[in-house]
Amino acid sequence: MDSLYFLIPIAILFVGAAVKLFFWAVNNGQYDDLDTEGRRILFDDDEPREDRCRADLSDNADDDGEGER
Repeated sequence: MDSLYFLIPIAILFVGAAVKLFFWAVNNGQYDDLDTEGRRILFDDDEPREDRCRADLSDNADDDGEGER
């Protein structure tokens, strides 16, 4: 029974901190756009690795053989 006098105030402090953190996040716009981040992973912004290798090879083929000075 004595432990309840210790645990109940700690639980109230945790709940109060969680509520304050939630309202801070809402006020700072953390929940403004929920759809973009979920869809962004579906779109590939990077070029495929094979294309990058081909681009590197074509850049080297255009080189006239003279090294940088």
